[in-house]
Amino acid sequence: MLENSRLSILFFTRKPEKESDTLRIYARVTSAGKRAEFSLNRDLKATLWDNNRKRGRGSSNYVLSLNKYLDQVFTGLHEAQRQLLEENKTITSAAVKARYLGEDEEAGKSLLDLITYHNTTMHTSLRPGTMKNYFITERCIKRFLKDEYELEDIPLKKLDYRFIVDYEQYVRRYKPTTRTGCTNNGAMKHMERLKKMSRLAVRLDWVEKDPFINFKLKFKKTERQFLTERELKRIEETTFKVPSYEKIKDLFVFDCYTGLAYIDVKELKAKHLVIGLDGGDWLYTKRTKTDEPLKIPFIAEGQGDFREIPR
Repeated sequence: MLENSRLSILFFTRKPEKESDTLRIYARVTSAGKRAEFSLNRDLKATLWDNNRKRGRGSSNYVLSLNKYLDQVFTGLHEAQRQLLEENKTITSAAVKARYLGEDEEAGKSLLDLITYHNTTMHTSLRPGTMKNYFITERCIKRFLKDEYELEDIPLKKLDYRFIVDYEQYVRRYKPTTRTGCTNNGAMKHMERLKKMSRLAVRLDWVEKDPFINFKLKFKKTERQFLTERELKRIEETTFKVPSYEKIKDLFVFDCYTGLAYIDVKELKAKHLVIGLDGGDWLYTKRTKTDEPLKIPFIAEGQGDFREIPR
């Protein structure tokens, strides 16, 4: 295979738009007279590109980082060629490009393969509300791949610390048209879900190293606000003309006095209301989140801290 193993690598630029003052950087791999090109998903002002050196010009942090990245791509393409030689594969520009990008048959599982496996196997152990959040993260990851990498999917082997950091910054600044962007803790929940899936990939032997190994989740402590007795009283005494609003109000007040979460109230059935040993009405249920058993007495108004909400 040595007769066709010579490889030429060139970095070049194109204008994404005719009137643009920025350049999009590409890599061209040539072997046996045939070329294969791909975008590096990096842009640079036209005045900062040195066409003779095929590198960025200047000493700004961005240019230095860009030039370092180009060196890494150059090394990575030659490493892809070396792997193909070791495997006694025919060296072509397309084969080297595919191996470098992780698109050949040896690439292994992809990120979307992992997400699909997780969401189709964990639905039996995760609650519907939790699964809904994983589906939201899946959509966010797909948008990130398309917007930042111009890709539909990416091999798991290509995930590294830089990918994780880039995704975090994307989540923080992304603002859907229907709502505001993520808060810090909202962004961290997206990162936490991706981190859990990457650990699953390690356990499945789909990757050797967890890309999150050096990434720290940074949740901010928040102060929870509580209703005062006066505020709760005003809600109780408010009457809504729309029957559904009145029902929602009753359920909310019921939550306040019982301490039950929304999902706990949603799961309540008639069988959970029982007669206790004292002959009074009790609510026997479990917390959905922790499976902790709960026994809540209904005490008539004026006899305790709880009031019975009309059923």
